[in-house]
Amino acid sequence: MTTDVSEDLAKLLDLLDVERRDDDLFIGQHPEQKTARTFGGQMLGQGVVAAGRTLTRGNPPVHALHAHFIRGGDVTKPIEYHVARYRDGKSFANRQVNAIQDDEVIFTMLVAFQDNSAGLEHAVEIPQVPYPEELPPLGEHFKGFEDRIATFVNALHPIDIRFANDPSWKMREAGETLRDNRVWMKTDGAMPDDPLLHVAAMCYASDTTVLDSVITTHGLSWGIDRLFAATVNHSMWFHRDFRFDEWMLYATRSPVATGSRGMGSGRFWKRDGTLATSVTQEALIKYFPPKE
Repeated sequence: MTTDVSEDLAKLLDLLDVERRDDDLFIGQHPEQKTARTFGGQMLGQGVVAAGRTLTRGNPPVHALHAHFIRGGDVTKPIEYHVARYRDGKSFANRQVNAIQDDEVIFTMLVAFQDNSAGLEHAVEIPQVPYPEELPPLGEHFKGFEDRIATFVNALHPIDIRFANDPSWKMREAGETLRDNRVWMKTDGAMPDDPLLHVAAMCYASDTTVLDSVITTHGLSWGIDRLFAATVNHSMWFHRDFRFDEWMLYATRSPVATGSRGMGSGRFWKRDGTLATSVTQEALIKYFPPKE
């Protein structure tokens, strides 16, 4: 493994390196930077690594995953990842991963693996935005907001994020709304060559901004407005190979919010304009407006 990684990326790689206790049982830990409950992207990443490490015939790449979040994870306890093997072919494989704490399932995910082969091809075009080198690092956007968004400032930052638009807290300050959120992302340092780890790191990152458009459509901001959010489900489709230590554009928008639920959909493009991954997430989102 390369040592050219930031401290936080090294922590993420440690988190993704789930401990194998049995053929189909893996143990995942939490980072030192504690949150109220387990970060969903962490369970996605750890779960996909656990699933991938049980492949026994061939090594097909991850094709799709569909996850449901059932209970909030306890960040003071490790997580058991139990893998069920449903199919194990050279070109196709299917796994179910259940994350368990205190004998209760807190998260379940189906993971499909499939070899890529030639066929029909088309894809939507990459949005036109400034390149990441032209955009400020995330820390620049924190300045002046450190007290109001302390949860985000003090969180683990293994992903280099460059907003192509202002983040929610700056838009709220300016009284602006926005339907489309676009950010460049890559790991904050070089990754090992294992494609499974690149998928896992993208899974982790995919849960960071996918719901932003739900609230920026209404001119609201995480950490400033009284908002409660809990992910209900998360799906990803991996169309093409990629390296997540190279810049990718994550463009997200919210097609609907209703019934106290909000949906975010997103796409990851490679820098050359190749569409690599599609994402959809639904979450319980409640807004408590200030009393008049």
